[in-house]
Amino acid sequence: MTEFGTPDHSLKRRMIMSRTPLRITFVGGGTDIPSYYRIHGPGAVVSASINKYIYVIVNKKFDSRIRVSYSVTEIVDHVDQIKHPTVREALKLLNIDGGIEIVSISDIPSRGTGLGSSSTFIVGLLNALHAYLGEHASPKQLAEEAVKIEREIMGEPGGKQDQYMAAYGGIQLMEFYPDERVEVRPVIMSEESRKKLEKSLLLFYTGRERSSTDIHRNQAKGVEMKVSSYDRMKDIAYRAFQAMSSGNIDDVGSLMHINWMEKKSLASGITDTWIDSLYGSAMENGASGGKMIGAGGGGFLLIYSDEGKHENICRALEPLKREDFRIEYQGSRIVFVGD
Repeated sequence: MTEFGTPDHSLKRRMIMSRTPLRITFVGGGTDIPSYYRIHGPGAVVSASINKYIYVIVNKKFDSRIRVSYSVTEIVDHVDQIKHPTVREALKLLNIDGGIEIVSISDIPSRGTGLGSSSTFIVGLLNALHAYLGEHASPKQLAEEAVKIEREIMGEPGGKQDQYMAAYGGIQLMEFYPDERVEVRPVIMSEESRKKLEKSLLLFYTGRERSSTDIHRNQAKGVEMKVSSYDRMKDIAYRAFQAMSSGNIDDVGSLMHINWMEKKSLASGITDTWIDSLYGSAMENGASGGKMIGAGGGGFLLIYSDEGKHENICRALEPLKREDFRIEYQGSRIVFVGD
């Protein structure tokens, strides 16, 4: 690999594997959508990567065709024939026209769970493809290219936090400016605070998958009527960043609660009576805050509480599946290079 990430095709390898973390959002999610930050920005979000991953394997194919394997397998002659839109556009962006196979594997359900899986996959794919070409891509480059594919080329609605979290990892305050600039500021905290934060978090899978597209579209249409709520969520993100940085970890739970009360009023589909009942049960049994991860409507429920209350909360939320996790402090990585 040469200085400044200049391509060195002598380093090209036959097989590459990337590992890219999924993410949870604490507060501020939604202020990263263009209809807010371009006019009322910056937006601000505090999120963390977790030790649940999407793996992407890229291998040189023995012939000139393209094989893509995910929930289905595609074998095509030309890039334009690929049905998977993000794979197709990533290959086109990097000028790879054939003789390659791509396989993806996810630790948890990869659609409609709210953990940022689609953006995580794109970042991991781009990282693997750059490495396959003998190139080093920085987290900033990976995030920007992923945003370009999802938001510009494909025109998918939504924000930017997922791409940046997948690329950078860790616990981050991300700021989204009207000129499209993104500032990523890591949360620096003591080991004691990090452990307390992890031990205070519960993650439950609701078993309900949903598409975030309609929720994001509804959100975007209603921003101007809800600007004050977005402004408050942005302020909450800065307060959470300060609380984490200064070791006041228990403040995170109450800030998550305030943030959720604001967020669920932004658009239809973010919550419903069933989700409200789950959240209410958690609060009645000792939680200090929480939220649905991602756009809402289903997927994963994140709860903050004192560790001593976890047993009661888990019992109250039966039969939801609790997913154990830790915070992952690295973003997308190349974990295997084969000759």
